[in-house]
Amino acid sequence: MHRPPPGQTVKVSTQGEPFTAFVPRPLPPLPPIVWSAGLRRRFDDALVALGRLDAVSAMLPNAHLVLYSFVRKEAVLSSQIEGTQSSLSDLLLFEIDQQPGVPLDDAREVSRCVAAMAHGIERLRGGFPLSLRLLREMHGVLLDHPRGRGKSPGEFRRSQVWLGGTRPGNAVFVPPPADRLGECLDAFERFLHDEPEPTPPLVRAALAHVQFETIHPFLDGNGRIGRLLIVLELVADGLLHEPLLYPSLFFKAHRALYYELLNEVRVNGDWERWLDFFAEAVQASAAQAVQTAQALLALVAADRERLAALGRAAGSAWALLDALQRQPVSTATALGKAAGLTPATVNKTLVHLQRLGIVEELTARQRGRVFAYGRYVALLNAELETAAPPQARRKKGPR
Repeated sequence: MHRPPPGQTVKVSTQGEPFTAFVPRPLPPLPPIVWSAGLRRRFDDALVALGRLDAVSAMLPNAHLVLYSFVRKEAVLSSQIEGTQSSLSDLLLFEIDQQPGVPLDDAREVSRCVAAMAHGIERLRGGFPLSLRLLREMHGVLLDHPRGRGKSPGEFRRSQVWLGGTRPGNAVFVPPPADRLGECLDAFERFLHDEPEPTPPLVRAALAHVQFETIHPFLDGNGRIGRLLIVLELVADGLLHEPLLYPSLFFKAHRALYYELLNEVRVNGDWERWLDFFAEAVQASAAQAVQTAQALLALVAADRERLAALGRAAGSAWALLDALQRQPVSTATALGKAAGLTPATVNKTLVHLQRLGIVEELTARQRGRVFAYGRYVALLNAELETAAPPQARRKKGPR
């Protein structure tokens, strides 16, 4: 559906050059969303898929260990959308201070993305509301690295930003000027709190993501915070008990369409096409997360059965296997600390795990040896390597 643009353009001048910036109207959209039968089905399917994913955290054994890797997948994918080159393996190596060949600056940025999500979830569980203050705190965590410290971590911008182009005058899109930011963000926070009217949680997450990216309240990191906000909202609203969803997999696979639809809302007020895309992203991401979680847990269960044949050594082997689920690339020292085992026991047990083909050593040295739970890492990496190319089929909204 084509509406009037959901906002107004205002004339601004910077260093003597005039340009126009876009100031979005408060949510929810007016005129209201047109809920075709197809769009309703899309959201119904997404909610069902989220319910199945949430059951993973409630019903499957050791699902909390899967969470560690899933949060990192979302951070890697979201950061790759912004242009970082760090892979999941790079991040895992960076986190254990094993960095040869790892793009350090990129890995450090992804690591801060993980920390930002962890901070947000911890604050929500402590009773803190989803709010502008929480987003500022997460932004401060996200940009707490050398490349981010000059970009006002934890503070809303006080100057103009733009997307594409070399300056506002030739930009693809220019968000609100700094002096209009306060009113935009106040209305945005009220919408997060179901004002002026209640909005279904999944719909609110979809609308809020576009509004946040349109306001672009920070000098840097808006895309990553905006995508973390999606999962944060689903947890805050009880649709997910754990942040197991990684929607950036779908957004990265359909990156051109993702940006096109965000812009279509700003230009033509086409919320329906965006909502259709968003609901499919949630449904596909949730279904894939369930499939991956089940595959990981089935692999671990099969390996635990193989370790039972070790007899008295099985207990130590199971303890290391649990530690490897949380950190599938790790040092012998870190595994010992996580499992509560002595260095001698760890070394003996790792020999058993290598002999059975469960772990592989990535180094060939006496000290600081690094081990990987190879098939576990391969399952985690499979989606990252086979993301589908953008599809050109979605030129019209759902029927």
